[in-house]
Amino acid sequence: MNGKTAIQPDAVLEALLAKGGRSNRRASLAKMHELCRRHYEAGSRDFSLSAIGRLAEAEGIMKGRALYNAPSADYRALIGAWAVYAGPPARKPPKTLASHDYLMRIEDPAIRSIMQAIIAERDKLKAQLNVLKANIQVTVDRRPLGAAIAVAPGAQPVTVLAMAAQLTPSEREALQKAVSADYLEERGFREGRHGEIVNERGRTLFEVGFARAIRKILA
Repeated sequence: MNGKTAIQPDAVLEALLAKGGRSNRRASLAKMHELCRRHYEAGSRDFSLSAIGRLAEAEGIMKGRALYNAPSADYRALIGAWAVYAGPPARKPPKTLASHDYLMRIEDPAIRSIMQAIIAERDKLKAQLNVLKANIQVTVDRRPLGAAIAVAPGAQPVTVLAMAAQLTPSEREALQKAVSADYLEERGFREGRHGEIVNERGRTLFEVGFARAIRKILA
């Protein structure tokens, strides 16, 4: 009991009943008083409106949310008297993390201090990683290198891959050599005026447009 107050809940109930009013109100006040008494005798000091409201609703005295309404001022006064009479609720002991409990079992203070610093650093890194995970969005572009998107009205976008983008480095190098003047000259060939490849006798080896076609592919 809180010894700093001389006001007893019984006296508060008598004063509230003395105000008169309807008989069902007086009966409900008496029931609420008895409920608070049993709650106190059970060793609880939680006389919050939410706690008492749940108990009152369970016993059919009144709806718990009704305690917050203006007409329930007398009920709140009675519950408040019991709250003062019981004293403040006991503080809950702080929760001990499993890692801290483990640290307390380390007898050597130096090792315990080192482990505490390691755990703190781990927790910091985990928190930073969670922040990064929540703010990173990775977009994976699976289109081949050199691909372009062609869009036609009323149709789905289509990935178009240029011919040159399909070549491997060795294939590209082979085609470049095939139309290189130095490469052709070493083999006694040359390129004609219209892109054909001819030998030293002027005989056509590759038809008109051959060299031009390759250059277009490589462009």
